[in-house]
Amino acid sequence: MTPSFRLLAERRFLPLFVTQFLGAFNDNLFRTAMIMLVTFEVLKDPTAEASFSAVAGGLFILPFFLLSALSGQLADGRDKAKIVRLVKSVEIAIMVFGAAGLLLANIPLMLAALFAMGVHSTFFGPIKYAILPQHLESDEVLGGTGLVEAGSYGAILLGTIVGGIVPAHIAAVLVLIVAVLGRIAGQKVPAAPSENPDVRIDFHILRASIRLVRDTMHIRRLFLAITAISFFWMQGAILAAQFPPLVKNALSANQSVATLFLSIFSIGVAVGSIIINRLLKGAVSARFAPAAAILMGLFVCDLYWTVAHWPPTDGTLLDLRSFVALPHADRVLIDLFGVAVAGGMFVVPLYAFLTTTVPKAQTARTVAANNIVNAGAMVFATVMLAGLVHFGVSIAGTLLLVAVMSIGAALLAYRLHLACDRHAADLRAAALRD
Repeated sequence: MTPSFRLLAERRFLPLFVTQFLGAFNDNLFRTAMIMLVTFEVLKDPTAEASFSAVAGGLFILPFFLLSALSGQLADGRDKAKIVRLVKSVEIAIMVFGAAGLLLANIPLMLAALFAMGVHSTFFGPIKYAILPQHLESDEVLGGTGLVEAGSYGAILLGTIVGGIVPAHIAAVLVLIVAVLGRIAGQKVPAAPSENPDVRIDFHILRASIRLVRDTMHIRRLFLAITAISFFWMQGAILAAQFPPLVKNALSANQSVATLFLSIFSIGVAVGSIIINRLLKGAVSARFAPAAAILMGLFVCDLYWTVAHWPPTDGTLLDLRSFVALPHADRVLIDLFGVAVAGGMFVVPLYAFLTTTVPKAQTARTVAANNIVNAGAMVFATVMLAGLVHFGVSIAGTLLLVAVMSIGAALLAYRLHLACDRHAADLRAAALRD
């Protein structure tokens, strides 16, 4: 068993891993079941379907923008394990409403539950990264972060598959069961007392958010890391929002193919998370991030070309077997997998960087500042996507936009790599002087 996977046998890591796995699974089980229900059974207009997918993504992201400052302050000022248990209890109540929305095919109720799950994830998000440096040794943090990311995308995979294939009434029961299991797992997370219990909680959301982002982003290496991560999540938000309408309206395939696409993407990010941990051998570094961003862009370009030249059909939606038998289907699937692997290799070291280059008493707030900027970027991306769709930009055209954004992500990652090298050199020089 490698050092990273050995963490799965230890109580200081396993309960947190299981809790976040179940949370990510439930998020995606509910969200996928909702989107599939609305896209393939409720709405009948292609523009409305694409717009709904973008709006749903934006609603889930919005709480990260509004409430991350508060969640970061709470996580740094309170026992993180206690917050985990409170958040997982609230998830059960949220899923009662989500299940009702699925059973009734009630779009406003489903969207309200989705927004509430975004709030739930906003308060859990800083903890799942900030708790790692507190429970793990410094040379274990990258491996632990990689496992968390791989587990998250494995959960996304399973949640996507289950949400895409089970009827809505079965999904309604499952989201409640998983929420209860998540609460049970959360009870086992070891105590993680605050490193700075004197943190004052500022409940003025706007003021706290501005202060948190300002205090974090003025540090150049954190600014570059957070901005690069934001580029990644902007790309991810556009791709995730476009998968169902891409499958139905551009590739003329049915719900099973949409589930396959989301599944392949999830597997790819998990594989990329593991690959980069092996390449870096536990070191926290951005040296592979520029190449990973460029590779991601190249795969998206090829996907754009394939989709833009997809042959017209008679309007009948293809099932999974008919789709994979098409001449260019394998090229689409390889492109999706390549995008995801490169994405995982790009983003995992940057998250590890955020939690290891600041004092432990500030890790949750650093992650929260990152979440605010990421959320703002993703909300902007989803609004921009909805606007582009409204004005007639094709799905293939939005893929080209994602490819162009990879250039910006690569430039930021390269500058971060240089900044980290300079920072490390300064630290070595200071140690020699002392």
